[in-house]
Amino acid sequence: MSDTETTSTHAPGVPHPRRWAVLGLLGLAQLMLILDITVVAIALPHMGAELDLGRATLTWVVSGYALTFGSLMLLGGRAADLFGAKRVVLAGLVLFTAASLTAGLATGAPLLLAARVAQGAGAAMLSPAALSVVVRLFDGDERNRALGIWSALGGGGAALGVLLGGLITAGPGWAWVFFVNVPVGLVVLVSLARILPDLPRAGTGSLDVPGAVLVAAATGALIYALIRAGDHGWLDLVTVALFAVAAAAYAAFAVRQRRTAAPLMDLRLLGRRPVVAGTFVIAVTTALMVGTFFLGSFYLQNHQGHGALITGVLFLPVALLTMAAAAAAGRVIGRLGARLLGVASLAVAAAGFLVPVLWSGTTAMVTGVSVAAAGLGGLFVVASATALASVAPHEAGVTSGIVSTFHEFGAAAGAAAVSSAAATSIAAHTGARSASGFDDAFLVATGMATVSAVIVLWLIPAKHL
Repeated sequence: MSDTETTSTHAPGVPHPRRWAVLGLLGLAQLMLILDITVVAIALPHMGAELDLGRATLTWVVSGYALTFGSLMLLGGRAADLFGAKRVVLAGLVLFTAASLTAGLATGAPLLLAARVAQGAGAAMLSPAALSVVVRLFDGDERNRALGIWSALGGGGAALGVLLGGLITAGPGWAWVFFVNVPVGLVVLVSLARILPDLPRAGTGSLDVPGAVLVAAATGALIYALIRAGDHGWLDLVTVALFAVAAAAYAAFAVRQRRTAAPLMDLRLLGRRPVVAGTFVIAVTTALMVGTFFLGSFYLQNHQGHGALITGVLFLPVALLTMAAAAAAGRVIGRLGARLLGVASLAVAAAGFLVPVLWSGTTAMVTGVSVAAAGLGGLFVVASATALASVAPHEAGVTSGIVSTFHEFGAAAGAAAVSSAAATSIAAHTGARSASGFDDAFLVATGMATVSAVIVLWLIPAKHL
């Protein structure tokens, strides 16, 4: 890449003329990645019935994508630094689009799960590289606005995915939750190839492939242990061994990052209290939200007998309250502070999760999940603001990558944990009408939110924000 090309695309001190158009296209691509977590959740019962998939396999349809996405995101960010953000963005978009087509054409579990893993790998390349472009194209207040838009895609996109999943599944069928990515991906690909600038490479060295393998193996073992616990119990020997393997692999990853010259993650950032608090909040929030969508989808369709379209419509207030709460939290966090807002949001979420336990039926479920979603929407803002407020400008991209990684880890763990807690009800036939497993899972969610509120009260600095 020549100096002339670099100067013409993004001269120092001169805003890129197409920066907002680039943000719009990258935002659309990111929204597609986020949607693909929850849009699939509504289609799971239909997918399972048509392809004869069991509970554990259906859980991996969700967790396999989120796991691969989260595990490889640090590697994708490092690749963007070494090989150029534009190249990695386009390569990730090609892989994600091709994998989406393959998933829609799948006729059995092996091809479907392989396609979901490939989707996650493409997303892991695209998302951090796109965020690095946003950070480098915008400066000052404009950068804050751009990052605010980017952060809002998390909660709003996840909630919107449930509604779209219902509409698509009830219309053309479950395969189109994947097929719809193909035309969108191609349009974004062609447009970005034309207007995305070739920014200078931001790093030197090599990719830490062993580090990426370690963190992926650790998270894979953890998620498999959570899924297995639903069938064999939490004290099963293999389950306990998987938890031990996960802990050992995470420890090995930490040692590797301290010793390698080009680490995937700067562990010193995790020594900062606000960054730790932000990553904790985003992991808990995403786990609770994805878990709730997973539970709600099965409860409304398998237990209450609603179709996919009605289920998607019933989730509309959930989507609206999530986005409204996120917008409101962005306006009041400066006055209330992140700690108070975080504790209040978790208290609201815990109260919402308790409603389906105390009362049964569609109305109680939708009301409870909607209330919980209002709390979770505010928590997305708390997480981003807490983690990013105390870092220097040159650390914003790295810290955002860490937060995004824990976002995906939370998504994978949330689906696995609630699936295990509600295993008896999810596996039951529609006519069985057993809701005890759902009650157990929502009690687990209530407990998680309550305990997390206590942790947040201690973890987030009192005067932070």
